[in-house]
Amino acid sequence: MDPTPNPIDIPTAAQPAGLLVVTIDRLPAWLLAAYGATWVATPALDSLAARGVVFDRVITPSIAARDTLHDLLATSPDGQTVLAAAAASGWRPVVVTDDAAVAADMTAGDAGPAASVRLVEAVAKETVENDDTQTTIARLVDAALDVIASKEHRLVWCHVGSLDVAWDAPERHRDRYVDPEDPPPPSGARVPGFAVNADTDPDLVVGIRQVFAGQVTLLDSQLGRLFDAVRKGKAAVAGQWAVLVVGVRGLPLGLHGWVGIGGRDLPYGELVHVPAIFADAAGRMAAQRYGGLVVPADLGCTLADLVSPGTASLPQPTAVDALAPWRGASLAGLFEHWSAPVRDRVIVAGTDGAAIVTPEWHGLLETGAAPADVNHGHERRIRLFAKPDDFYELADVANRCADVAGPLGDLLERACAGDRGAAWLAPLPEATGA
Repeated sequence: MDPTPNPIDIPTAAQPAGLLVVTIDRLPAWLLAAYGATWVATPALDSLAARGVVFDRVITPSIAARDTLHDLLATSPDGQTVLAAAAASGWRPVVVTDDAAVAADMTAGDAGPAASVRLVEAVAKETVENDDTQTTIARLVDAALDVIASKEHRLVWCHVGSLDVAWDAPERHRDRYVDPEDPPPPSGARVPGFAVNADTDPDLVVGIRQVFAGQVTLLDSQLGRLFDAVRKGKAAVAGQWAVLVVGVRGLPLGLHGWVGIGGRDLPYGELVHVPAIFADAAGRMAAQRYGGLVVPADLGCTLADLVSPGTASLPQPTAVDALAPWRGASLAGLFEHWSAPVRDRVIVAGTDGAAIVTPEWHGLLETGAAPADVNHGHERRIRLFAKPDDFYELADVANRCADVAGPLGDLLERACAGDRGAAWLAPLPEATGA
């Protein structure tokens, strides 16, 4: 997809009345209607996408949620985190989360005295709730709504970690995805984690997907309450808020041999391709899509531009750092003159493998014991998937595209050996389309 948005008139920029950032762990892009899903109901996120810009290809360079959140807190030009920069600009940031570890991490260092914290801790459950209001996500949103209604904070950062802890949505949410001929989906609120092999009942995998779809639909309905609060509620009296929703990491649901949590960290798209939707307060880029490669640090730098006066309106898009391209580059130019820095790759590092994502390819190197690669004469397993056609990375074409798989595999081996700079900076082979 061409990363250049449609050339339409650009609305006049305005300082937002506030900024709502929602980060959601374990939310994969492929399950949302804005990214092509046709069977999961997410009307609140669909409406947000219609009001904002959908970033089609946000790739997390790490599978660790902590790393991605750190990238989203990317520093502003003067070296502060987004939260600290917001505090210095009088925004009074607050973090509302259900994860105690995230609360500690996000408010450490420079952000410590700058941001207050509301913790509504998620707990593992054995059974689902009978009512939406008793679910973990509803209680978290209630806390965020209280903060917004107080009008004391212009930056509200709400982090949702409960998709990794308990799927406690009432059964009616999961039942809506069960066809009459389907067996009942699994019961209970436990987040699953199991390998998929020839002996796995396919109905079990389908049932888990139905349960997760129900949990995402509950999540969407609760997010709708947040979006309404900053658009129509008391907080909106002072003007429009900007809203960013971004996934932190995805969740395997059987596409590549594992369902749920606890499996190997292989950087397929189901884990590292996350959604991001940004609705600008002035309506700029409304109903648009950006198809270029983006990393979470880019979004963090864009937030820093928003909360730091005088840095959002740039005559040219901030360039990707030629010496350290894994750092963020602000996308503020998208909202000023429809241009943004262009990335030719994202390198993903995981404990069990590494991946290189380009506009045309997703290459994956699985570390550990693997069949010998006949093209290179040593033990490794390179997989190659064509983008954007192979959205789910199901058709490995490495043996038919050795001129691409070989060089990309070499870069990934260097990344796994610790040569991060080479993986991000070495010229890509011409066959990749770079």
